[in-house]
Amino acid sequence: MTERTYSNTWTIASSPHLGRKDSVATIMYWVAGTLLLPTLGALYYFRGNALRVILITVVSALLSEFIVLKIRKKDTGAVFDGSALVTGLLLALTLPPSLKSSYCVIGAAAAIIFGKQLFGGLGSNIFNPALVGRAFLQAAFPIAMTTWTPTALMEKVDAITFATPLGGFKFSHALTELKPMILGNIGGCLGETSALLVLVGALVLIYKGYMDWKIPAGILFTVFLFTGTLHLLSPLKYASPLFHLFGGGLFLGAFYMATDMVTSPRSSLGTWIYAIFIGLLVVVIRIFGGLPEGVMYSILIVNTFVPILDRYIKPKIFGEGAKR
Repeated sequence: MTERTYSNTWTIASSPHLGRKDSVATIMYWVAGTLLLPTLGALYYFRGNALRVILITVVSALLSEFIVLKIRKKDTGAVFDGSALVTGLLLALTLPPSLKSSYCVIGAAAAIIFGKQLFGGLGSNIFNPALVGRAFLQAAFPIAMTTWTPTALMEKVDAITFATPLGGFKFSHALTELKPMILGNIGGCLGETSALLVLVGALVLIYKGYMDWKIPAGILFTVFLFTGTLHLLSPLKYASPLFHLFGGGLFLGAFYMATDMVTSPRSSLGTWIYAIFIGLLVVVIRIFGGLPEGVMYSILIVNTFVPILDRYIKPKIFGEGAKR
């Protein structure tokens, strides 16, 4: 028998064996690119303050990533995979434009250290890092995080007495027109400025396959359904569902925070449960809680259930159920 030799080298590895050409860096830079739309909106409406907050937060996130990787003796090239850039940019969009520069640095460091590297780095974290940074700032500096300034295009008013649309309705029962909320000429966090710009950027990611449309669809539908039901029962007491959809950071949270690939479920059923649970918590906190906004806490709370959803609701194995 003649002995044969083979020149091909075979790699033995565990599943999954199907992959795509897009790398982590490619996806992250696409996310960062689409976030430029709400970022430009924030710069247009809040001018210099927005630029200061964004630059400081992004640079601080990159530096924090580099320092922690250096301490852990890991490859510092990971700083350029785009994940720290996205974290810094998302965090900036959740902050008020008047926030002190030192607080921006602290928030970015907390996002990278406590929200990402403490769990082992990208792919191991269970919470959205940007929301961890914002939650840290909310707990440490509550007054600064709830001091709102009007946009540069609005009438000059006292920053301390200025209220966001959700806050105005929560505490004064004052409604804001939908048009400014959709376009962005309102007070609030940088990323609350324009729901329209957030939506346009998110649609690009959905088209590219980098964002699971079921998550924002489930969140927005749940919020619309429950707030709409309450509004029909008592229109004078509860705001319209459109007010809740376009008010606050719901669009930014639903499209860019909750859809984080690392902290969201893998199965289709788990994804729907995850999204509906977030939407329900948003409604409960906004209407029955003591805070006017509940997107951040809702996503962070439901992030903790993702490992359970992945454990008990497993995605279908490739080829399962196919006819022989």
